[in-house]
Amino acid sequence: MIKVLVSPKNLEEAKEALRGGAGIIDVKNPLEGSLGANYPWIIREIANLVKKTGKEMSATIGDFDFKPGTGALAALGAAHSGADYIKVGLFSFSDWKKANLFIRKIVKAVKDYNPGKKVVVACYADFRRIGSLNPVELPLHAEDTGVDGLMIDTAIKDGKSTFEFMGYDELSSFIERSRERGFFTAIAGGIGWSHLPAIKELSPDIIGVRTMVCENGRDSSIKGELVARLIKEVC
Repeated sequence: MIKVLVSPKNLEEAKEALRGGAGIIDVKNPLEGSLGANYPWIIREIANLVKKTGKEMSATIGDFDFKPGTGALAALGAAHSGADYIKVGLFSFSDWKKANLFIRKIVKAVKDYNPGKKVVVACYADFRRIGSLNPVELPLHAEDTGVDGLMIDTAIKDGKSTFEFMGYDELSSFIERSRERGFFTAIAGGIGWSHLPAIKELSPDIIGVRTMVCENGRDSSIKGELVARLIKEVC
């Protein structure tokens, strides 16, 4: 079964996502980018709510360049604030050797604090327009880092979806390569209602959304009814 991950930016949106039945509440700050980091007190506030429901929570820590110390400290902060999953994006990376080292430091910061926490690394479907790394190659280069899950998202939030930048075969290859190496997989990035048949065929472990469950675009508010509709159609 595909888990539905919904990305609220505040407590009220988190309540709506939970009301709709979201499986994972993904705390982020859309104003700071695709995987923009929210404030520790907001992560903690939402974590306190989510824990009462028995659901899981993730927190994004940013779209990074090669700053392993900064990344490790941010990852530790998210883990300490209550996130079950810590998500980080390889936004400005163009070198897999540096990416590998960066991922290792994130993983060490999180796992030293709590081995049960999970680390998720994202590459971007629109990697060519930001000069970043090809996500299809991510499973190979992440396999010895200790990371738990791999994700494809879009870096630039301009209404274009992952499916406009990557074909079905590429996404299928990413999922297959990831699972061969023991990673769970997530697909996000401008996912819309018309993409759901392809998502169901691809069958990633997680689908990540925000815009499609907001009442009027990414910058508006999440609505529980739309979350419930998505879960019904995907599951």
